[in-house]
Amino acid sequence: MREKVIKLIALILVLLSLAIQIFAQGKTLDEFNSTDGWKIFKSDGVELKTSVVNGLKGKCIRIDYNFTKGSGYGGIQKIIPIEFPENFQFSFYLKAKSPNNNLEFKLADESGENVWWYNNRNYEFPTEWKKYIIKKRKIEFAWGPTQDKTLRKTNRLEFTIASYNGGKGTVYLDELNFEPTPATSNDLSQINVTASSAFSYVKNLTDGKTETSWASDKKEIQEVILDLNGRKEFGGLKIIWDEKDFAKRFTVSLSDDKKTWEKVYSAEKDNSNTSYVRLPEYEAAYIKLSLESSSRKKGYAIKELEMLSGEYSADPNRFFINIAKDYPRGYFPRYFNEEKSYWTITGVNSDVKEALINEEGMVEVDKSNFSLEPFLYVDGQLITWNDQKTLQSLENNYLPIPKVKWLGDIQLEVKAFANGEANKSSVLYLNYTLKNISREDKTGNLYIALRPFQVNPYYQWLNITGGVAKVKSVKIDKNKILVNNEKTVLPITKPDGIGTASFDDGDVINFISQDKLPPRKEVKDNTGFASAAIKFSFSLKPQEEKTFYVAVPFYNDPKELKKANAQYVQKKFEETKKFWNDKVTHIKFNLPSSADKIVNTIRTNLANILINRDKFGIQPGSRSYERSWIRDGALTSSALLKNGIVKEVREFADWYAANQFDNGKVPCVVDRRGPDSVPENDSHGEFIYLLRQYFNYTKDTTWLKSKFGNVIRTVDYMKSLIDQRSTDYYKNSGDSLRAYYGILPESISHEGYSDKPRHSYWDSFFGMKGLKDAVEIAEVIGDINETTRFKKIRDDFKESLYNSIRLTTQQHKINYIPGCVELGDFDATSTTISLYPCNERGNLPADLLQNTFDKYWDFTQNRAKPETDWMNYTPYEVRTIGSFIFLDQPDKAHWLTNYFLNDQRPHGWNHWAEVVWKDRRLPRFIGDMPHTWVGSDFINSMRAMFVYENEYDSSLVVGAGLMQDWIDSPEGMSIENLPTYYGELSYSIKKNENSYKINLFGSTKIPSGGVVIKNFNGKQTPKKVLVNGKESADFTSSRINVKMFPVEIEVVY
Repeated sequence: MREKVIKLIALILVLLSLAIQIFAQGKTLDEFNSTDGWKIFKSDGVELKTSVVNGLKGKCIRIDYNFTKGSGYGGIQKIIPIEFPENFQFSFYLKAKSPNNNLEFKLADESGENVWWYNNRNYEFPTEWKKYIIKKRKIEFAWGPTQDKTLRKTNRLEFTIASYNGGKGTVYLDELNFEPTPATSNDLSQINVTASSAFSYVKNLTDGKTETSWASDKKEIQEVILDLNGRKEFGGLKIIWDEKDFAKRFTVSLSDDKKTWEKVYSAEKDNSNTSYVRLPEYEAAYIKLSLESSSRKKGYAIKELEMLSGEYSADPNRFFINIAKDYPRGYFPRYFNEEKSYWTITGVNSDVKEALINEEGMVEVDKSNFSLEPFLYVDGQLITWNDQKTLQSLENNYLPIPKVKWLGDIQLEVKAFANGEANKSSVLYLNYTLKNISREDKTGNLYIALRPFQVNPYYQWLNITGGVAKVKSVKIDKNKILVNNEKTVLPITKPDGIGTASFDDGDVINFISQDKLPPRKEVKDNTGFASAAIKFSFSLKPQEEKTFYVAVPFYNDPKELKKANAQYVQKKFEETKKFWNDKVTHIKFNLPSSADKIVNTIRTNLANILINRDKFGIQPGSRSYERSWIRDGALTSSALLKNGIVKEVREFADWYAANQFDNGKVPCVVDRRGPDSVPENDSHGEFIYLLRQYFNYTKDTTWLKSKFGNVIRTVDYMKSLIDQRSTDYYKNSGDSLRAYYGILPESISHEGYSDKPRHSYWDSFFGMKGLKDAVEIAEVIGDINETTRFKKIRDDFKESLYNSIRLTTQQHKINYIPGCVELGDFDATSTTISLYPCNERGNLPADLLQNTFDKYWDFTQNRAKPETDWMNYTPYEVRTIGSFIFLDQPDKAHWLTNYFLNDQRPHGWNHWAEVVWKDRRLPRFIGDMPHTWVGSDFINSMRAMFVYENEYDSSLVVGAGLMQDWIDSPEGMSIENLPTYYGELSYSIKKNENSYKINLFGSTKIPSGGVVIKNFNGKQTPKKVLVNGKESADFTSSRINVKMFPVEIEVVY
């Protein structure tokens, strides 16, 4: 028996050894000869099927997909357990007949909650079979609740096609392999160099000294070979040429055996500028530099030949970050110094195209496109953004016409604005004004560099990648520059020269730093890093100024631009000013100068909302967040309606309603591809809230009736979701499960739970609001049956919601309103919606509500201390300003207002990004800028200072957050044309010794709950109150009740 056991153990060891050998050599995970084990998954609105057809080797899997709604995802998944060695790679063969879309390769653990992926965005699928290799370093942690994000062991593997451009297509997959790989060496320290001739020592090429050099003999064809001492991974070459004897043409080839060579790079150039040869993710044992055409026909000289690491060239942004280190600070955009640079937008209302300008005066002419960057050459030196203090402002301090001023002896002001018909003939105009503020005459040159860099920085990675852009071709035709055969730059002022350069010639900064233009008039550049420059010469006496004008059409060149001059541009500028001024000044503020920043911020953000808007879609950003969420859109629409901007809200509501799914589901987001099917369960209540808001401000019953079918379908869908958590399983289980009973199911909600969907109270509060509004809409329509049905759903849901909150607080032993059931987490910024817009104060447990915002106040006060170590926060917190007004704590609201305004970056542009970092120059993701959902949150909070509708008791609350210096102003204060549910309200306040006179007037129809003046004069109790000359006793220290309108009120202290 013992011998049998020993033999069995020996056999197992042999088999195990064999398995290890096979594994070490790699293995085929799936030959794709059948679909067995592969499970199809897809989102709503996506059609997907699989079949087996002839492949590259035997059979393969064919995936046919169709994004019927434009957006979504679909793919195949199989259980394939893998334990990962130290280093590895996956490979498979791929071909397709497909538009560009995202190709996602995913790995998930046994729970399915933790996912790693390689996401190839906007992938150009090959039409012929191509081997697709995914190395370990390409795979990133995507999402999931795990704290250990190291890839150790997974259970499932999946291929996903996610919509980037939508459409339909066919993808073929064959031969899925997995293999451990030896760790590739990136040690480039031991390199042997040989050359076809060595007039001086070849070792000088790699000695790290530019004072020494290698020089060849005079033969025209020369070679330099780098022996890397084995196969190594590298990122390219940096070649520092001799100023006289440089190569005008050269190639780079790779080999593993020094016999078979693969040419991987070729270049032509006319100067001695340093060559940066980017070879990302290449591996080889030998590198050959072939020199094919010399500058003087006297041979070649190279000062230094430097191997670039794989990290140096890992991506185009890292490549230029490293290149920038070789240049003086200011020669490249700030973010290439790994510092944050802030920006703002300009554009036309509802246009899908917007330009960006950063705080240094660099202008990105369109999304993911090149930029125009100013430089001055004066008194024999180049002046960059780094050499001057810069000042950012807006026209009239609030219009969306941004300006950047360099404050030197020669002041440069860059002004950007857009004019024209949206989505058809809009044009970006750039005015460059120079002013001599010195006491001497000044001459010099203004260079406008056209460079393959976006204003949107490299650390902006969501949906698009910022940083480097592509400039593959530049053609100069007289005074017109054509870029990539699609984008035109038109100097309106006649320039003194234009030139362009390929990347191999050297970036344009190499030329203008020497007060020269590159000599070429046309280039085609395979690297995509071509550049150009426009030169304007100037001569200015002291205090003299001159403006140079440049136009960049967003679309095809408008004919009228052919004869445009300075007067034409000025006319367009005045038109633009008038349009925006009329648009954002419906409300007339007459307040002390201390309120200017608030008023300007309101107006600027209204304009930015309309610029971020793409056609009918209201969007929070123009780059990372160029999509229309119903969440952002509904609350932003409310902010627009409160400021007299109505048409755009109706267009948004009509457009979004048309994208509702047939089953009543409201998409969380809609974009150019169509509705997104990802479940975010706040969307349904927000959609109904949007419809109700539009009606509240317009009283358009006909329109509301046209949307009643949408409301019914939305409520029905919400009811189906609620029913999922209304089963006996949740009702009759312990408290931990009963907390889920009768509320909306888990979702990623407002992206607060993107790691793992959870039962968010944000969702359920908006569900509560949607159901309340649905009842009121049904009452307005006059549908008695639906009113009764909706009330039943509303009331049952309300009972379940507050029971859930009670059980969750008990379960987690907390004394505040939690963010979700599972975590019992503290998230006051999320809880703000329970007060506004959901108007649940009357139902919320008073102690939990008070504790929630007391806790937030303490937290914020601590964060504001200089000694507190914090990293970042999101200015969605501006919602809390309104919360403290609704909680009748205006002093806290005032402090928070100043706190958040102080974190606008830069201050002169009146806006926020989505994220504020304590270190203002730390290059980290900030969402989008300007982030106009944050902006609309601020507008909604500020509006509550002046007026708000208390839906709970149908009253109109006036002046609940007015600042003391406003009401005490010797000139008095007034505000006119405030839109409300009950008509437009105007009022004025004037102090007279120990009394205040308040006049309320306008088109307001007094609501059933009357008008309430709240928190007036620091909540001091008046001695008496006169209403239209008659003494009233209907007041307390915190409120004055008024039942008539218009009215004059005198408050005596």
